[in-house]
Amino acid sequence: MRTTVGIIGGGPAGLLLARLLHRAGIDCVVLESRDRAYVERRQRAGILEQGTVDVLRACGASERLDREGLTHHGIELRFEGRAHRVDLPGATGGKSVTVYAQTEIVKDLIALQLADPAGPPLLFGAEALAIEKPDSAAPVVRFRHEGREQTLTCDFVAGCDGFHGIARRTVPADRIRTFERAYPYSWLGVLADVPPSCKELIYARHQRGFALHSMRSPRVSRLYLQVPNDTDTADWSDERIWDELATRFAVDGEWALERGPITATSLTPMRSFVQEPMRHGRLFLAGDAAHIVPPTGAKGLNLAVSDVVTLARALAHHHQTGSTELLDGYSATCLRRVWQAERFSYFMTETLHRRPDQSPFEDRLQLAQLDRIATSPTASAELAENYVGLPLS
Repeated sequence: MRTTVGIIGGGPAGLLLARLLHRAGIDCVVLESRDRAYVERRQRAGILEQGTVDVLRACGASERLDREGLTHHGIELRFEGRAHRVDLPGATGGKSVTVYAQTEIVKDLIALQLADPAGPPLLFGAEALAIEKPDSAAPVVRFRHEGREQTLTCDFVAGCDGFHGIARRTVPADRIRTFERAYPYSWLGVLADVPPSCKELIYARHQRGFALHSMRSPRVSRLYLQVPNDTDTADWSDERIWDELATRFAVDGEWALERGPITATSLTPMRSFVQEPMRHGRLFLAGDAAHIVPPTGAKGLNLAVSDVVTLARALAHHHQTGSTELLDGYSATCLRRVWQAERFSYFMTETLHRRPDQSPFEDRLQLAQLDRIATSPTASAELAENYVGLPLS
């Protein structure tokens, strides 16, 4: 097979890149190792920045998003029995965020690609085995599909296959620098068939640990508890989960946590990771293949979108002019935004979670930071500006 851009990974990054390239008249092929059913049920992030929503609308992938997405104009911080709402549009000139699950974005992008007779090929069950000659003018992706090994010769390769994918590991170790931080706690996440107990997300800092109240729809709640890294989800009964959530969300005044059947539980380790540079020859890394953020700042999916928008723009510029200027600047351009997202995610994580060995002094610093946000329009606006998303590069 021969194409201009070989895209490894059929998650939101790879699918959106394919959509953007197709609209720019650039041919590509998407290789996804899993089958369609698996890809369409992977549960991931659900908070979309304003810029992400704008991109999906611009590329014609927002019909269901506009109909079913939940627009949020604020978030609520809870600490010491207090509740403070951060007004997102008021602090950012009208910007907001939208709750719409990554799973649904993937479904929408797959449907668009497969419905277009002239759309780029999307191969499910196509496992990338190796990326050969990535620093040459014609990289080759070896992959296995339908029981036989094949090759895809490209002008460029986009590695959108996540942290454990082959793209990141293709870059020689002596060509990269990695930056990593592991946190001494995880998130116990639950999906529950119960209407949300709030209209907007609640971020709670409690002496017993962090809690987050989110949602997937007007009928399904998504909630998280900070737990030790060695937690066994089997030790957490439904009653124990609801009791702990109610304790951590407790606030002065009338408010009650609605309870209902828990349909799924998961454990998410917390970590930060960046690999630099995000390019090796004609191989470009995007999304989790190059960086991971703890989910507290809701930046993971949005960073992947920013990466592929930057890459699509650079490839289109090369296609139209023959210039490699934007491609040469891809890594540096992306990393500026990546590190801002890492900084904000670290700030949110460290401010709202309690480490196992945390001192009373550090407790007071956290509370002082939250009080500053609650009482200072400047501090509140800084949080809001980062939460709705910095401008796309």
